Order: sequence, then structure tokens, then C-alpha cells
Amino acid sequence: MIKFVNKKQQQPNINHINSISQLVRVLGVPAPLHPLIALVDYNNVPIEMFPKGQKVSLDFYKISFKPTFTGQIKYGQGYYDFEEGGLAFLKPKQVVFPPENMESYEGIALYFHSDFIRNYPLGKTIHHYGFFSYDVSEALFLSAKEKEIIASLFATIANELDNNIDHFSQDVLVSQIELLLNYSNRFYYRQFITRKAINHDIVTSLDKLLNNYFEKENSQKNGLPSVKYISTELKLSQRYLSDMLSSLTGMNTQQYIQSAIIEKAKEKLSTTNLSVSEIAYELGFEHSQSFSKLFKTKTNVSPLMFRQSFN
Repeated sequence: MIKFVNKKQQQPNINHINSISQLVRVLGVPAPLHPLIALVDYNNVPIEMFPKGQKVSLDFYKISFKPTFTGQIKYGQGYYDFEEGGLAFLKPKQVVFPPENMESYEGIALYFHSDFIRNYPLGKTIHHYGFFSYDVSEALFLSAKEKEIIASLFATIANELDNNIDHFSQDVLVSQIELLLNYSNRFYYRQFITRKAINHDIVTSLDKLLNNYFEKENSQKNGLPSVKYISTELKLSQRYLSDMLSSLTGMNTQQYIQSAIIEKAKEKLSTTNLSVSEIAYELGFEHSQSFSKLFKTKTNVSPLMFRQSFN
């Protein structure tokens, strides 16, 4: 399974691949008919073509389809049994590396350059597909029926790539990529639902984390809890956590944090004699005006009006 490395942890020994043609030369597979898109069957790539410990940075998108997984897949703090297969997504400039103990690599990968979709609507909307920012442990695991659909889409793309390039080739391929991404969106939403029990555990951990953050007065020392801090503590990517929370609560991570801040503010306004400025400071705000503005935005009343109406 490919692992992801934070950009801040990048080391000098990174193999930077900036073109599809360079990629196929590295993998030792035939050159594609189109220089900006390629489909690689890893069953035909010798394992020695994946140098151990060699980090790789790609200048293009990658969608990996693995028809089967063996064993348990790590997810958050636990493991998830799902052996039907799955998809993983990679955006340009992401650093990846194969594990040290990799004995074989199976599956299919679609590579396409940003220039391939640049003049199409997909070129402007592809950043909306949040799963390109997910970690590998947050890959899309497919049911048997979903796997059939994805396999069919990959087969259709493969057939199109095997044809001679004509005036319509790029239009057709971009449409097929967009269809693949839209199905992936649908299946990810299903995954949030089928993993509801696990995800609710994450929400419980999030609530506990936020409560401890305020109880231990971290906010006074470090300011308001950030999305980056929360996702790091929960060991989830920022985008996956936000998408997961949206599916369960209707709020992204930032909105969820703000909701927790408001609840803590209400508690202090109703049970203490602290001034609004003192409460703002305890919650981590630099300026009491920012706190008052957020409170009124979320509750439609000012902190003082809330305190008065509560009394």
C-alpha cells in the first residue's frame, strides 16, 4: 500500500517525475498513444521497478484501482475488514513511497496531467473532489457491485486509449474520467454511512478532545483550536474529517469547532460572572469583538443579551 508523506517531511532523495512519458520509462511499460494520459496495469510491472525507500513526486493525477485487498485495512485507530477492492487518489506534487516489505504490487492506475483537462469544465472543478486530499488509510473500499462498476469504467477508458487518437478522443476520455470521479463521490458517501459506527466514535473522540482543550485552558495559551490541530490529534486528513463530519452532522470541521465554542460560551455566560471580554480570552479569542461577532452570528443574539435572557 502506498504511503503519503507530509510535504514538511520531504527529504532530498525524492524521484521527481514530471511527465507521463518519463513515468512509463521508469516503470518499463509501453509508451501511451497520448502523452498526457496513461493506464498502467501493475500486474505487468516487475517488482524491482519499485525501488525500496525511494520517494516519488508526480506532476499529475493518479487514480489507483486495486480489485482485491488481503487482510485488514487500518482505518483511524482500528482496522476494517473489506476485501472486495478499493480506490486511492493522488494529486500532483504529493510525495509517495512504497513500503519497505512490498513483495508484489497489483492493480491498475490511471495517470493524467492537469493539462489534459485544463480546457474542460473538469479542469476547474476537480479540486471539488476532496478525496484527492485524503490519506491512504482513508481510501475508498468498494462493495462487490461497486467494484464491478469501477472495473467497467476502467475497461472503457482502456478501450478508448487503445484506439487511434482522433478529434473526439480527448472529449470522450475527459467525460469518462469525470464519470469515474462522480461514481467515486457517490461511493465515498456510502462509505461514510456504512462506517457510521466507526465515524460516531471519531465524533465522540472529537467532542472529548475539544472539551479537554478548553478545560485544560489550552485556548488561553494557544488560541482557538484549529482544524489542523484537531485532524492531527485524530490522525485523519483535514479534508476527510471535514467530509465525514458533513455527512454525519451537516457541519464541516471549522463549523463544528465553532459550535463547540458557542456551547462553551453559553455555559460560561449562564454559570459565571465573568465579563464578555474575560470569556472571550478564556476561549482563545484575541479580541472580544471577534467573539461577540461569532456568537451573534451563530445565535442571533449578543453575549450580553443571551445572559440577560437566560437570567
